[in-house]
Amino acid sequence: MSNPQTDYDVVIVGAGASGSILAKQLGLAGKKVLVLEAGAGVPPNINAFMQRFYTSVAKTPESPYTPDLFTPPGSGNLTDPSTLAAGRPTVLTLRADNWQDPHQAYLIQQGPKAFASTYERVAGGTMRHWLGTSLRFLPNDFQMQTVYQQEVNWPITYGELDPWYCKAETEIGVSANVAEQSFLGITFPQGYNYPMQAIPHSLVDDAVDAATQGMTWETLPVNVTGTPAGRNSQPYQNRRVCAGNTNCIPICPIQAKYDPSVSLNSALDTGNVTVWPQTVASHVTIGEDKQVSGIDYVQYQQVTGPATASGTVTAKIYVIAAHAIETPRLLLMSKNGGRYPNGVANTSGCVGQNLMDHPLYLAWALAPQPVYPYRGPLATAGIESLRDGAFRSERAAFRIEIGNEGWNFAVGDPDTTTIDFINGMNVSQLNPPAAGESAPSALWGSALVNALNHGLSRQFRLGFLVEQSPEATNYVSLSDELDPLGLPRPEIHYDLSDYTRKGFVAAKQVADAIFAKMGATQYTTTPAPNDPTSFEYEVDGKPTRFKYFGAGHIVGTYRMGSDPCTSVVDANQRSWDHSNLYLVGSGTFPTVTTANPTLTIAAFSLKTADAILQQLG
Repeated sequence: MSNPQTDYDVVIVGAGASGSILAKQLGLAGKKVLVLEAGAGVPPNINAFMQRFYTSVAKTPESPYTPDLFTPPGSGNLTDPSTLAAGRPTVLTLRADNWQDPHQAYLIQQGPKAFASTYERVAGGTMRHWLGTSLRFLPNDFQMQTVYQQEVNWPITYGELDPWYCKAETEIGVSANVAEQSFLGITFPQGYNYPMQAIPHSLVDDAVDAATQGMTWETLPVNVTGTPAGRNSQPYQNRRVCAGNTNCIPICPIQAKYDPSVSLNSALDTGNVTVWPQTVASHVTIGEDKQVSGIDYVQYQQVTGPATASGTVTAKIYVIAAHAIETPRLLLMSKNGGRYPNGVANTSGCVGQNLMDHPLYLAWALAPQPVYPYRGPLATAGIESLRDGAFRSERAAFRIEIGNEGWNFAVGDPDTTTIDFINGMNVSQLNPPAAGESAPSALWGSALVNALNHGLSRQFRLGFLVEQSPEATNYVSLSDELDPLGLPRPEIHYDLSDYTRKGFVAAKQVADAIFAKMGATQYTTTPAPNDPTSFEYEVDGKPTRFKYFGAGHIVGTYRMGSDPCTSVVDANQRSWDHSNLYLVGSGTFPTVTTANPTLTIAAFSLKTADAILQQLG
């Protein structure tokens, strides 16, 4: 794997969205770049990923990718993460009996609540289970402290980021309509158009839209708008047009959706970029001049370790793009023989702090008439009009994603309901016992077909991505548990603030109101009291238990700011402490805001690439 070359301009740790886009821009500019990737490299095609997904006993967001979730593959026995050289979390370890078991869960969770999001550690993998949602943040998202006396301000305004948003939409290939996306203060340069026309709305979108015409919530309009998508509505970047496979998560089977391998392959095509797969950065070394002088690494041949090689790479500039959990882990490990006992880039003491996600409230129902789900991308429209307002001084905002995959997310359909009808069960609640009967009926023949058609054709769900406030008590630290490479695993401390929990209350009330307007029958269930991803809050005077899901939007832990005492990097994502070190990705976000983070990650990556090129001269 190793390369004897030592005269790199830039070393990048991580080949996800940030690392790949940076590598491409630097490579195009003629800079010599080395990328250290903890996971496997970019495969020549996705056939192995698809085969792993098809044969997996659990179709989770992680199931297509290495390492295998189960040992042996297909067995149903979760792979022990303590045996993996480059471990990663999975949603399968969020049960009451395993979320804190270090032989089940890669993240060492200390609670009081479980952190519910996961990520990949394969080249470009941090976005392979990305839906493709490419929303811009709102102007007020950058000024929460000034406008609402909540959270903190960003060191940059929407107007300053606007040109980088335009470049990011071109890099990703976003399908959308400018007129439809001009809401809540979002503006575009005169004459600007997205790279591709918008993806059409689904029949589910149309049903929600028709029912909510003229509807308001707390004086705000409830408007359905198309969702900007990082997937093709026409041929683009040698990728095919979306065929509506309803499988964007965990993997687009025809690669119509952007993922970081697109940018990474373009980077490799420049001839200036080298990628070392299965190479884990283990230490960032700081010289007496406070500059980074090298990054130590360990390499492995087998996914179960141990290390087979080690060394140090050097460059003029260093970039850590290893995700909002793995980046602080590396920084905190880098103690430099005790000279930096709190880790590098951490004079502020903020490294690891303010871990955030979009905890997701899920509600599902049967429409009164067929809406024909299970067709098209997973989501083509949503309700964005509730993302901002005076209420943000009191409670969290949210955006609403309208799902096209029926109850797949909610209960695992269509399989669950089909099994219920065939075997006389009622897990999905669509096969209750008939009047006077004590158990559900088993169906066959035309009765089975009719029941499936009647139920599955009317399923839909709403996903509320709730804003989470930054809290110093939500953080990543180092565990005493080691991986096979001898490195400490990430330890997570996590909870939801009262501000965020109030957002869940509002989300439930909005879901109830939308379902009522539609005449839909709601089937949202109440989680068990011992569910580690649940909490209790009073709604209309009654204690109500909520369940939250992870959105995969892992944010914070080395945030940007204007003050070195309260932030880790500046608006160019450059370390305040070490001028040749950049820390990139969603970990630099001061707040999680109200939209999916990927487009903003890409915009800042392009901005940072420009800053690095200026620094290199």
